Amino acid sequence: MRDGGAGPTLVLVIAVGVLAATGVTLLLERSLTRILLGVILLGNGVNLLILVGGRSGGAPVVGAGPDDAMSDALPQAMVLTAIVITFGLTAFLAAVAYRSWYLGGDDEVQDDVEDQQIVALAARNEVPNADLGGEGPGDDPEQVDPEPPRRQVDPEPPRRPGGTR
Repeated sequence: MRDGGAGPTLVLVIAVGVLAATGVTLLLERSLTRILLGVILLGNGVNLLILVGGRSGGAPVVGAGPDDAMSDALPQAMVLTAIVITFGLTAFLAAVAYRSWYLGGDDEVQDDVEDQQIVALAARNEVPNADLGGEGPGDDPEQVDPEPPRRQVDPEPPRRPGGTR
């Protein structure tokens, strides 16, 4: 217990733990919908943790009571900011999940080429080559997508009938 009010109850501490644990578990999934739900749950768990960490007491209005009996307004302001940030991230992830589902038919995150190469090297117990740099533009073996060839420009445009261009 802290001075100036009761501390967090066991129910609030368990709720923070359950929300955070469930959120982290869902974040580790491959489905963007589950990742989105994990972000929401983890954000709510962190917001509740910030509020539980604040001092309880009266309204934080100057002159409404003694200064040592007022609640701390900083955790409340931080939670409001965190809610706005979580909402923006949620909207972005929802748009990405919808776009992935619309284009591919599902919202599962696929492995990229470098991840597959690392898994293959690990299965063979090999170490990847170090990238020392210094190669020329055409000598880099790690170059995956070189520049497209430049289009040839005709030196003289064709003439129209009648002598005009």
